[in-house]
Amino acid sequence: MNRLNRRRVLRGMLNGGAVTVGLPLLNCFLNGNGNALADGEKMPVRYGTWFWGLGMNTQIFKPKKTGRDFEFPDEIQALAPIRDKINILTNGNAFYDNSPKQDHFTGWAVSRTGIAPSNRTLGSETCDVTIANQISRTRRFKTLTATAAADARVSFSYDDPNTPNPAEYSPVLFYARLFGPDFPDPNAKDFKPSPRVMARKSVLSAVMDEMGDLNAIAGAEDRVRLDQYFTGLRHLEQQFDQQLSKPEPLAACHPGLAPKDSDMKMGNASELMIQRHKMMTDLLAMAVACDQTRVVNMSYSQVQSNATKPGYDKPHHTATHEEAIDSKLGYQPEVSWFTRRCMEGFAYYVQAFANIKEGDGTVLDNMFIVGDTDHGLALLHGLDNIPMLTAGSAGGKVKNGYHIDMKGTSIARTTYTALRVMGVDVPRFGDRSNQTSDPISEILV
Repeated sequence: MNRLNRRRVLRGMLNGGAVTVGLPLLNCFLNGNGNALADGEKMPVRYGTWFWGLGMNTQIFKPKKTGRDFEFPDEIQALAPIRDKINILTNGNAFYDNSPKQDHFTGWAVSRTGIAPSNRTLGSETCDVTIANQISRTRRFKTLTATAAADARVSFSYDDPNTPNPAEYSPVLFYARLFGPDFPDPNAKDFKPSPRVMARKSVLSAVMDEMGDLNAIAGAEDRVRLDQYFTGLRHLEQQFDQQLSKPEPLAACHPGLAPKDSDMKMGNASELMIQRHKMMTDLLAMAVACDQTRVVNMSYSQVQSNATKPGYDKPHHTATHEEAIDSKLGYQPEVSWFTRRCMEGFAYYVQAFANIKEGDGTVLDNMFIVGDTDHGLALLHGLDNIPMLTAGSAGGKVKNGYHIDMKGTSIARTTYTALRVMGVDVPRFGDRSNQTSDPISEILV
């Protein structure tokens, strides 16, 4: 009997602490094609989101034909080079039923939760957290959230209706968090557990020991709250365990040099946002390659984007409401300039994961990404004709290269598709008119 498998570890003691040292990802752990583990288990599949603010102009964004044989209109020309890595979904709706329409909020709330909010509070946790609780809670970071908007509040990831996950906005600080002293380098010759992590684990263990005593004296409602609290602590304990164990070597993990302090320029000029977006994207991609997390979120801009264009006196959001529609073109040309920069950003995001080799493919091959926005036509705060984007094959579960007309159905269908692709077994998603059990079957294998 072969006693070797990818979970086999060498055990020992280091500075009074138990240490497990994982074996490398040897060839014998993979199948003959290098696209799965030898025991038949599939390579890990990751999930990502990407957000851009203020929608698009339908006539120059939406392809004229559906299916695979379509041409890219002017506003999404930047996506043409990655045609075979993405899908374009158009003509989706965010139904708000009898809830008040929340400008710049209802659209992405429906996309991420399937629930039209009655006020500016979400109806549940966001989909990335639901997925992370299933596939990423034992990683060093359950999720990672970043933004190019230079503001930690620009986050579309929520642990619950009232608790956003603050976004990383500084490349310098983000690098330090990911690859600083507590980073368990999977390719290091020697491994020494972080004393800080060991101390945190000790404190947490002592807290966990008190669970039984607290439950014994708590009332019924408090026991429910305590159970939720300790579930979170158990997830944290699993993350500490992961950080205190030598990770398996990962050929794709190369963090590189830390950004310089000069890279912390925080202005709203588009050229600075583009630079920050590239740097934060590269850090997210390497965090995934180093298996620090399996769920990542990136926002190119905020809902009321204040990005500026050289030589133009209005920021993006102001332009959507004040720029006149060009009578010959039929759309707002300056607004479209900003949207085109956003699409260039999505192309960069997708390609960053595609550039990292993994097995016989790339990280993107083992990933599913959903891109969303807050409106269709921002000029009218439209919640119809909302586009969405997907990328990645999710380990062979998703087909790419398609334009899908959603025919006025809820954009929550895209999120439901993501949940199903990522292995979250839910019979339906959302509520009222946004409730769906109908995935985007055209892109599923």
